[in-house]
Amino acid sequence: MPASPDAAAPPERRRYDSPVRRRQVAETRDRILGAASALVHEFASWDWRGLTFRAVAERAGVSERTVYRHFTTERELRDAVMRRLEEEAGVSYAGLALDELADVTTLVFSARGSFAASPIVVDDPTFVAEDQLRRDALRDAVAAVAADWSDTDRDQAAGLLDVLWSVPSFERLVTQWGLGTEDATDTITWALELVVAAIRAGQPPRR
Repeated sequence: MPASPDAAAPPERRRYDSPVRRRQVAETRDRILGAASALVHEFASWDWRGLTFRAVAERAGVSERTVYRHFTTERELRDAVMRRLEEEAGVSYAGLALDELADVTTLVFSARGSFAASPIVVDDPTFVAEDQLRRDALRDAVAAVAADWSDTDRDQAAGLLDVLWSVPSFERLVTQWGLGTEDATDTITWALELVVAAIRAGQPPRR
């Protein structure tokens, strides 16, 4: 028998909400992100495929369903973890000014030591030998101009030239920044000339 149009509708179920409930939700989210951050710090590489809902739930001591309540996709979870890592390092890219670049760089590199991930190492003998020739050449080139510098100062300068001169630096400008090959080459050449000018001016890479 159809219900009378005058029959009262069942009361809508109201979600339980209170300051205590909101605090509990925030604490659970923080617990999940803390567990995810700890996992990332322990990864042997920068591959985050192991940062799954299941792995994070087990580390946080909660159910996968609980993790899903806070993050609907693994991408959303990983983005939140990245923000957490930046907070832990004290790094913010919002409104970054050139005058702040050195300080932010220091924070980023200081945080690197808290991760277990190993650096990428090329161990092919041919490439290792070529890399040694390259580094020796750069050291000699710097020493010829800055003979009165300490070994550390010369290695810092030569190492920076090596980073700028490297193929990965060129490829990043092309693939990540969308520069053409000529523009990428001009960019690296410009940076190299600035460093060389500082070396010739007797300005070692120290703040």
